[in-house]
Amino acid sequence: MNSIPFQTPLVSVLWLNENIDLPELIVLDATINKSIDTSSVRIPHARFFDIKQKFSDVSAPFPSTLPSKEQFEQEAQSLGINKNSIVVVYDDKGIYSSARAWWLFKTFGFKTVAVLDGGLPEWKVQGYKIESYSTAIFEKGNFKADFKSHLMIDFNGVGEFSENSDALIIDARSSERFQCKVDEPREGLRRGTIPNSVNLPYTDLFDGYTLKPVNELKIILDHIIKKQTTLVFSCGSGITACILALAATLCDYKNLVVYDGSWTEYGTLT
Repeated sequence: MNSIPFQTPLVSVLWLNENIDLPELIVLDATINKSIDTSSVRIPHARFFDIKQKFSDVSAPFPSTLPSKEQFEQEAQSLGINKNSIVVVYDDKGIYSSARAWWLFKTFGFKTVAVLDGGLPEWKVQGYKIESYSTAIFEKGNFKADFKSHLMIDFNGVGEFSENSDALIIDARSSERFQCKVDEPREGLRRGTIPNSVNLPYTDLFDGYTLKPVNELKIILDHIIKKQTTLVFSCGSGITACILALAATLCDYKNLVVYDGSWTEYGTLT
């Protein structure tokens, strides 16, 4: 048993600062596309969670594709993750790729994981200590992955949900991208939307670097969620969709699914 089980998938920088010396606590920096060297700064003792190279299937045709159970387990163990670890994950934008890391842990059966609200920017705003990265090798952890296949879907799965009136696909991209008013940032990817999807830009969920209070998030979500029993989250490549999944979890919605390939896959295959 963990000594401090999380009551919420979101923790404040105050909480982390007060609990950073807990022996079971592991802080992960999940900043995407980050090169780590001695000029890079981190929250003290943070370990780099490399989404692109270590926690994605690099052989897949689409970016940030879900890794295999074996790959995730091996890479998590190499970061020293144990069955009884308490994991807090952050990034350098506030909440961005950290939500993807959180969802990956959930997808592979690890429960005691939370996102740092506001990430490194909020940590700095509050004046908490930062340090430079240094080379480190961690004692191998004993974490064992347990793949929860219902939490992630592929192209075929999203097609089924698109035709299911009891499901709602919510797209986290900007309104301009969702409405096909601007080109997609990925070169060669066509404009478009998944049929029967609705738009909720992930940026609408923030006050500065931190998420809006739960009561405000619930108002936003309730405005677009009616009677659907399953919520499917999509975006450009499966990163910001996880921010919507985090907000929905905070608001106690159930039956949440992330479309792994998101518009990059769907727009390429259709």
